[in-house]
Amino acid sequence: MDHDRKPIRSGMGRSTPDRIFVQGFDLVEDVIGTLNLGDMAYLEMTGRLPDSRQSRVFNAILVTLVEHGMTPMAIVSRLVYLGAPESLQAAVAAGLCGMGTTFAGTAEGAARMLHDAWETPGDQDADTLARRIVADFRARGQSIPGLGHNLHKPQDPRTARLFTIAEQEGHAGRYVELMLAIGAHAQAGLSKPLPINATGAIGALCCELGISWKAARGIAVIGRAVGLVGHLAEEQGNPIAREIWQRTEAEASRQDDPIAGNGRREAP
Repeated sequence: MDHDRKPIRSGMGRSTPDRIFVQGFDLVEDVIGTLNLGDMAYLEMTGRLPDSRQSRVFNAILVTLVEHGMTPMAIVSRLVYLGAPESLQAAVAAGLCGMGTTFAGTAEGAARMLHDAWETPGDQDADTLARRIVADFRARGQSIPGLGHNLHKPQDPRTARLFTIAEQEGHAGRYVELMLAIGAHAQAGLSKPLPINATGAIGALCCELGISWKAARGIAVIGRAVGLVGHLAEEQGNPIAREIWQRTEAEASRQDDPIAGNGRREAP
């Protein structure tokens, strides 16, 4: 036996012929019919059950990104399902692959930004940290994660609600304070609104709940997966993917456009 090898151990779950254990809890006796999906997700991610205040905040986070209409992720899921209706899970997975720095995935970047700021040595307040963060991102020419939205302006209504719930439940601490300060300093001097978006709020609340920034995008994945399954359920009864495909193909290949089929511009 190679004694240098690390033992393979996991506390996530185990099974016997007549029992299933999840994080030390009996699935049948302690979980099924007792925990809602959000509390179960919290248990899986943290290894502990949430108290009532943590539960309300965490469940609020989970439902925030479930649905946002006909997004690119939803469209992709529907189109993949059109091509492979036997594989609903592939259609959901295809949609989730579009969760990144443009759509829904920036909770991770926001949470990391907030976490790293408070981990920086020194006795600094939120306003000082926010000024430095905004200046650093602008010096690099990068967008600040968790700020801005193409539709929700001048405020993202989801953010206000999440921060209100966090305040009510005693989970609006230094990370929420810092996110608000970053938003204020980033907005200063701009001629257009730059709201704290839902992923910025989620990143802050993940930090407030002690959830690693590395898992923050996973929370968005959980929520959006539910939404994509909903889109596919609608697609089954009210299919629109074929229409999206055929109209896109027809319009993209129109020959009355100055850009002809092979991408070359026709001579005047």
